[in-house]
Amino acid sequence: QVQLVESGGGSVQAGGSLRLSCAASGYAYNRGSMGWFRQAPGKEREGVAVLRGDRFTTYADSVKGRFTISRDNANNTLYLQMNGLKPEDTAMYYCAANYLASTIGTMVRLYDHNYWGQGTQVTVSS
Repeated sequence: QVQLVESGGGSVQAGGSLRLSCAASGYAYNRGSMGWFRQAPGKEREGVAVLRGDRFTTYADSVKGRFTISRDNANNTLYLQMNGLKPEDTAMYYCAANYLASTIGTMVRLYDHNYWGQGTQVTVSS
């Protein structure tokens, strides 16, 4: 059974940084993709970053150059380093995993095949 547990959210001022973590169990990361999505109140869930294998990454245009996705294979943990945070980054952030997808676009299209964590809240104040 796949389990994804996020941590690392919090409240920061604009320009600050946070690192989100997603501890994965029961998921063969070398056979699929893992990524981060976010959902702000009243908005749809959107893809933020996806990592396929060890190197293939896709990012939403809104976070390129500020966020970095990575994984510690030894600890089965996915990370999202968020720098230069803006108030519009405020959202609940969810870890996702999918054996069939390889990019943000395909994880969105294959939404029903995603495994999800419970989410961690990120709040950025101006």
